[in-house]
Amino acid sequence: MRGFSARYDAALSLAATAHRTQKRKGSDVPYIVHPVQVSTILLRYGFAEDEVIAGLLHDVVEDQEVPLDSIEAEFGPAVAATVAALSERKREGDRQRPWEERKKEALAHLRQAGAGAMAVKAADVLHNAHSLRTHLQRDGAAAWDDYSRGSGQTLWYYRSVLEIVETELGGHPLLDEVADAVGDLERVIHQMGTR
Repeated sequence: MRGFSARYDAALSLAATAHRTQKRKGSDVPYIVHPVQVSTILLRYGFAEDEVIAGLLHDVVEDQEVPLDSIEAEFGPAVAATVAALSERKREGDRQRPWEERKKEALAHLRQAGAGAMAVKAADVLHNAHSLRTHLQRDGAAAWDDYSRGSGQTLWYYRSVLEIVETELGGHPLLDEVADAVGDLERVIHQMGTR
C-alpha cells in the first residue's frame, strides 16, 4: 500500500463516523482505536490494501448496522466479502442471540473464509487479547464485569480462532504474535485465578 490511499482515507472516515459514540470495554477510549490498530497490524505485516481496509471496517456492520451493500459499492466486493465473513448476527428478530451460539457460528464462517478474512480476524484477536490483558492488569478480576463471558470461554474462543487461522496462514509471523498474545493473556488469567 502506498503512503496515502484515498480508499483507506474513506474507510477511516466511515469507521470513525460509524463508531463515533462507541467506547472500548471498561474504558473511555474511543472505539475507533481498535479498528485502526487492526488495520495497522495488517499494514505492518504487508497485507494488501483490501485486507487493511477490511480491518478498519470489520465491526461497522456487526456493531453499527452499516449496510454491507454500501461497503461493497464504495470499497469493492473483496472488502465487503471479508467484512461479511467476520460480522456476527447479534440479534434474531427482537431477541439477542446467545454468546455461545454467535461464537460457534462465527467460527464456522471463519473456517469457510479466505486468507484475507483470516488475516483480519487474527489481527482483531491480537489487539483484543492485548487490550483484555491490559484491562485485567489494571482492574483485576473486576474487569470481567465488562465482558459477556469469563476467562475460560474467552480463551476457548481466541484459541479456536488461532487454530482455524493456522490452517490457512500457517507459518506467518502474525500468527506467532497472536499465539504469544493469547499465551500472555492466559498467564495473567492464571496468576489472578479463573473466573
